[in-house]
Amino acid sequence: MSRPDRIRIANAGGYWGDDLSQFKRQVELGPVDVVTLDFLAEITMSIMQKQRARDPEAGYARDFVTQVELTLDLLLEKGVKVVTNAGGVNPAACRRALLAVAAKKGREIAVAAVAGDDLMSRLDELAAAGAALDNMEDGRKLAPVRARVSSANAYFGAWPVVEALQSGAQIVVTGRCTDTGITLAPMIHAFGWRPDDWDRLAAGIVAGHIVECGAQSTGGNFTDWHDVPRFAEIGYPVLEVHADGSFVVTKHEGTGGAVTVRTVKEQLVYEMGDPRSYITPDVVADFASAKLEQAGRDRVRVWGVKGRPAPSSLKVSAAYADGWKANGTLIISGPEPLAKSKAFAKLFWERLGIEFEETLTEHVGASACWGPLAPANEPNEVLLRLSVRDAERAKIEAFSKMVPAVILSGPPGVAVTGGRPQAQEVVAYWPALVPRDLVRPTLISESGEQALDWPTPLVKPSAPAKLDTPAWPKPAAGRRDDIVTVALSELAHARSGDKGDTANIGVIARAPEIYPWLVATLTAERVKAYFAGICRGEVERHEVPNLWALNFLLGESLGGGGTVSLRLDAQGKTLSHALLAMQVEASRALIACAERGDDEHRVMLGLRPRLERVAGAKKRTAAVAARAGRTAKAARPGKAAKRAPAARPKKRRRA
Repeated sequence: MSRPDRIRIANAGGYWGDDLSQFKRQVELGPVDVVTLDFLAEITMSIMQKQRARDPEAGYARDFVTQVELTLDLLLEKGVKVVTNAGGVNPAACRRALLAVAAKKGREIAVAAVAGDDLMSRLDELAAAGAALDNMEDGRKLAPVRARVSSANAYFGAWPVVEALQSGAQIVVTGRCTDTGITLAPMIHAFGWRPDDWDRLAAGIVAGHIVECGAQSTGGNFTDWHDVPRFAEIGYPVLEVHADGSFVVTKHEGTGGAVTVRTVKEQLVYEMGDPRSYITPDVVADFASAKLEQAGRDRVRVWGVKGRPAPSSLKVSAAYADGWKANGTLIISGPEPLAKSKAFAKLFWERLGIEFEETLTEHVGASACWGPLAPANEPNEVLLRLSVRDAERAKIEAFSKMVPAVILSGPPGVAVTGGRPQAQEVVAYWPALVPRDLVRPTLISESGEQALDWPTPLVKPSAPAKLDTPAWPKPAAGRRDDIVTVALSELAHARSGDKGDTANIGVIARAPEIYPWLVATLTAERVKAYFAGICRGEVERHEVPNLWALNFLLGESLGGGGTVSLRLDAQGKTLSHALLAMQVEASRALIACAERGDDEHRVMLGLRPRLERVAGAKKRTAAVAARAGRTAKAARPGKAAKRAPAARPKKRRRA
């Protein structure tokens, strides 16, 4: 079978709830071979389990079926393949729904499902086989929460999807498959990569990580958002992958947004743990080995990625019932809205008089997302957000009744909002490991059901290769007294996310000269001290010199993380900007390097350099002043005019 030299893989969604129009748009706007969509997260799996408990034919992303229905004719006409984990906890039912939609339209399309990741019915069997499924992060035993477990799914990788594609399927739906695996699989299928071709597999993982969050790699959530053109028409990412593992990140021509080295770097550091050991079921990828270059407008080339043997275990994502929570809100207006908000919070908790496992008071508009890091300000209004969590639902109900009951009891200027809070069941996250040989995928296709083997060889784990220390360029020489205090954002850009209760913040230098300064200045100890009051655990720092980046992991920073957290920003999305607000000392020479890097980036976006704009503004100001001078001279009255009192200019008194 002849194999292509290149394939184009488009991403059309990064989470359940992403823009539903992007799927058809990615197929319509240009030639693509494959479209991938990611739907799953821990809370998503629990929701889908509840849906399936009520209806045996539910438990998958129904939105995806609607997307296929709207795009079916185009998919068949262009022969575009689709790979997604929209199957949730019921990929077989998702497959049946897709076939039914096609039949309703009088069309046929080959659909395969990958199942076998759902371990709910096998927990006791696995425990008897020696897979205790203890919490891999803190070592807790599963037994105390076993009766409350609502979902448990093993993360599959690319290889079951490869088998599905080889069966002739045009659409492949999976259960709990990794975000990166659904992108890697079409590459393996197209190019025939071997299960031990670690470097190429790792390149596919890096590519998958870049596009898995949709528009986050094409300008969405970008630090320098002012420079990103046409957010409303933002293009979702497209990968042009070559058989050697190198690839280009781009988007359809004419769409909004931007693909630059900077936008791609921010996505690479997003929700990344140890960059040297990004562990997947297929390979351990070394993100610090990737090389990036701008290869034209909205085109970033990536190559040189290194990989190591995959682990012998699969990660299990389980969820269990962990009590109840609720939050209520009141809008409080000025004057002195923050003082009023604090007074309302005080009277509320005193009058409620109940002890909870956890409570949280947030003054949104003053200090909710950044907590103690927020600068002092006096907004015009504050949203008082009161939250509780406890194992006893009766306590939560008492809280819910009290929120609206204090509106008339405190300071003035309160607007009713949100109504009575509703008790929500807390579904906590439980990560574990299971030996790979105890879990086998199942392929469901036109040929029936088939149990699959893992082709990935079991190889002894190895450490990453030593990185070469680059010779960093130095900024122009400057005097010691040329040191100024600026916000870190003047020298770096950043992105943050979550891994359970750990916040991840990736900080990227704006120019290569800045990176050594960043390493010396932004230590783990300094970041820990800066986030005092938010970060209760340890701070771990990883150097990623190829990206000019540092990756920080802030333990115990998200109030338990995910669905457990009471925080407004439970996923730490705003913490990168809190860190960028840190005041640092740097030379003007370094700031000049950052400004040069910013201007180079603006040129890539088709914008005028900032320095050129400043110079142009000065020229325009001088020209305006000159014209004003000439106009004033031309308007100077002659002899006849001087005889007219109305035209006589007033004399100015000298200071």
